[in-house]
Amino acid sequence: MTHFIARSLLEIGAVTLRANPPFRWASGRFSPIYCDNRLIMGYPEKRRLVAEGFAALIGKLGLEPEVIAGTATAGIPHAAWLAERLSLPMVYVRGAAKEHGKQNRIEGRLEPGKRVVLIEDLISTGGSSVEAAHALLEGGANLLAVTAIFTYGLEVAERKFQEAGIVHGALATFQDLLAEAVETGALSQEDEEIVAAWSADPAAWSVARGGAG
Repeated sequence: MTHFIARSLLEIGAVTLRANPPFRWASGRFSPIYCDNRLIMGYPEKRRLVAEGFAALIGKLGLEPEVIAGTATAGIPHAAWLAERLSLPMVYVRGAAKEHGKQNRIEGRLEPGKRVVLIEDLISTGGSSVEAAHALLEGGANLLAVTAIFTYGLEVAERKFQEAGIVHGALATFQDLLAEAVETGALSQEDEEIVAAWSADPAAWSVARGGAG
């Protein structure tokens, strides 16, 4: 399944390479690679594949969720398609609590103690994913895991999940994507060298170009 997900991301142009100027992530880090999984929404066959992948991953991890949660905003549609596939209720987690009304951070009905799997579109440095996970825990959820379509597999993200004691997984990793890109010829030799240098030490690569470490 990882093979098909990685290839799908490349086929629809969800992954873009650009070293000069590099992309700036929300964390402030610079990177030569950017993943925009929102593009999946425009491809019915690809989004079905992602929903199937999430269902398979949940089964592989031995999880039995009672509620599917999505992160706002990019995780919401995939959480909805997965919840429909599994015939489960769904909620979503805002980036911040509303400033009006009930000032909700979690939208939808979430009863305390319910087993929840959180759906992300992407895990980069892990900060926003862990923050959303904490919001669910504070809301009374029994959080089983955070799952994403794609992860860069950065050490900083792994450390944040480990410190928070949160199980996580992804349908495709950076290494899966790189292998597919090389095999299909989507990467030139120059691009491959740039991406390899970034992957070896993303923080140093970013700092050398004026970004966050």
